[in-house]
Amino acid sequence: MSRPATGTTSTAPTARQVWTRTRGAALVLALVLIGGLVLATVRSTDAHGALDPRSADPHGSRAVAELLKARGVTVTLATTLAEATTATDTGTTLLVTTPDLLTDTQQATLRTAMENSTGRTVLIGAGHASLSTLAPGVTSAPSIPVRERAPSCTLEAATRAGSADLGGERYETSPGTTAEACYRADGLPTLLLLPGTGAGTGTTDTVLLGSPDILYNSRLDQRGNASLALQLLGSQPHLVWYLPSLSDTSGTADTPADDTTGNFLALIPSGWLWGTLQLALAAVLAALWRGRRLGPLITERLPVALRASEATEGRARLYRKANARDRAASVLRTATRTRIAPLLGVPVQEAHSPDRLLPALSARLPETTADPRDLLFGPAPADDATLIRLADQLDALEREVRTS
Repeated sequence: MSRPATGTTSTAPTARQVWTRTRGAALVLALVLIGGLVLATVRSTDAHGALDPRSADPHGSRAVAELLKARGVTVTLATTLAEATTATDTGTTLLVTTPDLLTDTQQATLRTAMENSTGRTVLIGAGHASLSTLAPGVTSAPSIPVRERAPSCTLEAATRAGSADLGGERYETSPGTTAEACYRADGLPTLLLLPGTGAGTGTTDTVLLGSPDILYNSRLDQRGNASLALQLLGSQPHLVWYLPSLSDTSGTADTPADDTTGNFLALIPSGWLWGTLQLALAAVLAALWRGRRLGPLITERLPVALRASEATEGRARLYRKANARDRAASVLRTATRTRIAPLLGVPVQEAHSPDRLLPALSARLPETTADPRDLLFGPAPADDATLIRLADQLDALEREVRTS
């Protein structure tokens, strides 16, 4: 091994090499982005989202909205609280798809509108965050999976519909609260009807539905889902479908920044969240694959002849770049031991045994000032200067053996 070169030759990849290595990944990324933009442009006029009455997606609700229209029910979509409360009047059913996402101010405004209305209010998936305001006297219990459940009550809409896919939130009523409890799970209802105080003095009734599955396009034709949905939403000639959106500024006054982030994530379709998670996992796996350790070395005939000095210099630069002084010292010592062993009468296969090589060396050079054990079998050098000194001492030791 030669001494470390003092030239300015750079081992860093050039811009051309970097482009050659990354152009494939860049091309794939560009195609994905272009495809996404094209798809978004083509489908930009379509409505997509859970419980959207315009959406034909599996978790959309276009099918139930069309069936209601066919039965003579007028369906009005409201994306802000102001639109929902303005459109609510006599003979109206107000459907609130995500009441837990409403702020305290919005819930108070909605409660006032409910008290001044003579129609029905249907709350989908109302939980702890909204029940105390929108349905006093009712608390939520731990949610359960959605599956087919029997009515187990005397509510006409439920008995006519029969079994339906319900679950999600379960409800408990405080003593003295009058309610019709249906579709029980472990003793607690997933559908609760709270009767009002009568026409002209307040809301006719409030329906708490633990899960929205009976309104999904993908489940509407199963069991009694369609019948139950049409009866709950079609009891009045006008349906106001309130779908909260980020464009509603009525709740920004008392919404902390953290809550805004949570609301935004809640409004993102679950498929996009899963897609992002899968892409992140794929990126981690790709990084692990690209960063895998090299396998065993394979001997291969070089396409061109290289001078020994060039190969030695290149290998020395690799060792220097990796700070592999231990490996460099091991190579130097191994080569020296291999060359001096035959001169000392020691077989080459035993040249790396201290018990065989050192006694023969001491007999050959009894007055040498260097410590043969430290030179030939010592520890790795601590720095480059020590490595250079070791190389010089090994050369001197080999010359002594040859000339003795």
